Amino acid sequence: MKRVICMVLLAGVMFSACKEKVEDKEKAMNKEVSFKKIDPQDLDGKVIKTISEDWLLLTAGKENDFNMMTCSWGMLGNLWNEPVCMIFVRPQRYTYEFMEKNDYFTICVFDTIHRDILTFCGSKSGRDYDKVKETGLKPLYTEHGSVYYEQARLVIECQKIYADKFEATNFIDTTIMNKVYPEKDYHKMYVGKIINVMVKE
Repeated sequence: MKRVICMVLLAGVMFSACKEKVEDKEKAMNKEVSFKKIDPQDLDGKVIKTISEDWLLLTAGKENDFNMMTCSWGMLGNLWNEPVCMIFVRPQRYTYEFMEKNDYFTICVFDTIHRDILTFCGSKSGRDYDKVKETGLKPLYTEHGSVYYEQARLVIECQKIYADKFEATNFIDTTIMNKVYPEKDYHKMYVGKIINVMVKE
């Protein structure tokens, strides 16, 4: 009888411990994600490595009408006495349409655990896939209606202030033109004034 009671008590303790673990996991999953705003001047880190190796997720549009694409080309700096981001989009990309018709865009940086999201968004078109559904991205929205994501560790929101297409006649090093643009599908450059920078807390 004592043995049965001990087994029942042990089972109860194990059940209680398992329940606590599940509840802790649920709390962690449901924990509200928060971002804090910082001054663009306080941006630090290895910018070239972040862009070329960690990649960026560019998003343009508003709630229920937006698209995103992965970028490994871009620039951050100072232009016309403003903190700016420069991003480059080929005309055949679906995101190009959203960049053309919207005044704002965001670039998001993710930790390496989300590499699969960036790989998918860089290799699949929003014309054919619902990228949010396919990747599990969780959209959030700025006061301007720009889209960013709960999974991001860094968000930079920009207002378009200049745009121009690369021209064949302007390439001094023509090997770049021949190597990168054999189809003559030159990127369009968008210069965005950085109006909002957020980092995950």
